[in-house]
Amino acid sequence: MLEVEQILCQMTLEEKAALCTGASAWTTLAIPRLGIPEMVVSDGPHGVRRVTDVQAVGAKSLPATAFPTASCLSATWDRELLREVGAAIAREAIALGVDVVLGPGNNMKRSPLGGRNFEYFAEDPYLAGELAASYIQGVQAQGVGTSLKHYAANNQEYQRLRIDVRVDERTLREIYLTGFEIAVKKGRPWTVMCAYNKVNGTYASEHRYLLQQILKDEWGFEGLVVSDWGAVVDRVAALEAGLDLAMPGPKARFTQALVEAVRSGRLEEARLDEAVRRILRVVFRAKATPKGGQFDLEAHHALARRAAAEGMVLLKNEGLLPLKNPQRIAVIGRSARYPQFQGGGSSNVNPTRVDIPLEELRRLAGEAQIAYAEGYPEGLAEDPGLIEEAVARAKEAEVALVFVALPPAVESEGYDRPFLGLTPQQEALIQAVSQAQPRTVVILNTGSAVDMRTWIGGVGAVLQGWLMGQAGAGAIADILFGRVNPSGKLAETFPLRLQDTPAYLNFPGENGEVRYGEGIYIGYRYYEAKELPVLFPFGHGLSYTTFHYANLRCPPRFKDTEGLRIAFEVTNTGQMAGKEIVQVYVRDPQASLPRPPKELKGFAKVALEPGETKTVEIELDYRAFAYYHPGLKDWVAEEGEYEILVGASSADIRLCQTVVLEATQDWPSLLNEESTLREWLQDKRGRGIMEPFLEEMLPRIRAAFGLEEGETFIGMDLMGFLLDMPLRSVLDFQSEQLPAPPEAMVQELLHRVRGVKRSGEEHRVL
Repeated sequence: MLEVEQILCQMTLEEKAALCTGASAWTTLAIPRLGIPEMVVSDGPHGVRRVTDVQAVGAKSLPATAFPTASCLSATWDRELLREVGAAIAREAIALGVDVVLGPGNNMKRSPLGGRNFEYFAEDPYLAGELAASYIQGVQAQGVGTSLKHYAANNQEYQRLRIDVRVDERTLREIYLTGFEIAVKKGRPWTVMCAYNKVNGTYASEHRYLLQQILKDEWGFEGLVVSDWGAVVDRVAALEAGLDLAMPGPKARFTQALVEAVRSGRLEEARLDEAVRRILRVVFRAKATPKGGQFDLEAHHALARRAAAEGMVLLKNEGLLPLKNPQRIAVIGRSARYPQFQGGGSSNVNPTRVDIPLEELRRLAGEAQIAYAEGYPEGLAEDPGLIEEAVARAKEAEVALVFVALPPAVESEGYDRPFLGLTPQQEALIQAVSQAQPRTVVILNTGSAVDMRTWIGGVGAVLQGWLMGQAGAGAIADILFGRVNPSGKLAETFPLRLQDTPAYLNFPGENGEVRYGEGIYIGYRYYEAKELPVLFPFGHGLSYTTFHYANLRCPPRFKDTEGLRIAFEVTNTGQMAGKEIVQVYVRDPQASLPRPPKELKGFAKVALEPGETKTVEIELDYRAFAYYHPGLKDWVAEEGEYEILVGASSADIRLCQTVVLEATQDWPSLLNEESTLREWLQDKRGRGIMEPFLEEMLPRIRAAFGLEEGETFIGMDLMGFLLDMPLRSVLDFQSEQLPAPPEAMVQELLHRVRGVKRSGEEHRVL
């Protein structure tokens, strides 16, 4: 932008340094003499938390629609719906004078205990990335910016301002960065927010590898990088690493540190200019959208209700739902009257109104009598008398609807959940009510998975309502009475118990470190690799109708440069209109490095009338077949067979077909002086050299051990004994018979693998 470059040339060093730190808790610095306006940012991502006083971090906020939290939105698996919600949030931001909404949150759900899981989309990076990109597109299409957060590996609240995440590169790339990569490349957010934590010893705010090399250079991110509030420790180191804007402000010491660093030569002014340039581009882009006006409260409330209904997941149903004209209903549970519809912390919105489940049920129940019992007190307190009252109400009714919500003391930003289950009073309540009334439905309002072992066997149905936003009560009523057919599916596995979870032994860490010892095996990747039973698998969700999958069509062979288009049919075989979320997984049965049993690589949400059939087509690109190879520092899709798996969940695969990928990329060999005989035989180039070499050398090696052909070596298979030895050690067994020392022979073989021939002391490429 010419305007930006002209302004940059006129700025003083002090002005440049000051612009790189906020002017207040929620605004950037305005410089009137140069026509630089302030930019107003606001917490999100489930609604606009526009504070009345931009000078104060904790100021009260103006009314805005509290949309369902990300855990609910992700269970919709609906890209277009995420765009709609994003657009509505942007319209409210415009009305409230906000330029950038701080969201979406896109960190992985590494452990179900993560206190902020309700703000994040999924345990799967592909699903999270696709939904985050859609949300960003929806917001930014209205001329309001987003801030994709928290980059990166911010997966717990425990010691979040200083915890050091120790994670290998392959895990970082495949699990914790992929969701961000998809969102950056497809959504093109105006800003990306760095995390508080350290990654492999370096604060995320000072992490040049993450901020500059990967985000800006490799992914081509053109926006500005902003800190999480208070995440900057060393302002100069952060700017050098690629962090453009430090928030909140004002912080005179940050400005002074940058000025002194430039004057002393520690910091190149060109680095500071680049940060200023990125900030100015976003500021002027934001100001191109006029602010003010009104937003449609009723329309947004209706959208929030629809979004909540689309994301609610029917986990269990033994023919109890939808309710069929019951005349006496017991509504039990404090959250039926005082709903827990959003999480605590920075995403907490001042709602324009809040629907109450008890009232919404009464609106739809017709002439039915509804009796209410509180069931459990506020917080973690216990009161046996409330359970006795609830049991009495349940016995008098035809059906009991038990509403339970984890209290803010258990689930919120700032701290992790202390346990996986409900509170002791809530579990005792469900057990007692379901024993008195077998026709019991449990409605959960939690932000993440819950241990249900103590009570799920005794209830007839379970509806996961999530933290469902201000209109979620109406959505619950719509589903219970059959006005809406549930279509949500889990974006996270519900384990049987906490001890089964992938990060159990490595969460939340110790001595200031947390080791991601489970590697790439989080969520369903882990449970399926370990063959562990779960309560409800990733992608699970029931409907009031049924669906049939048929006729999977894939080209039998394809080139990696072309990708693969698959097609199949889905039919609604029931009596009610519904939506099915179809999921496409890829399995690589013969990868050089270990891979999970399957990985999600495509999905679609399909609306079908009774008896209707639709064809679903899904495109799988190169990355759908690739894994990150830490030796090659790149994504590798190896030649060979892959399985295309189409299903209703990760555990419910309906269609399968094997395809062959033809690789066009010629990867360099990673063989070196330490490579084992097995690695030589597995290497594409090395195998061609090693097989004839072994044919010549094995008889000599056998002779060196005094063995006849077929004879074992001290009870061992000789080849099995040798395979995992370095090649030079194998050769050393017969070094006296070799024409050159083993080390020299290995070097000669390596030159042949690399296409180099030795000629005297010179090498030339063949």
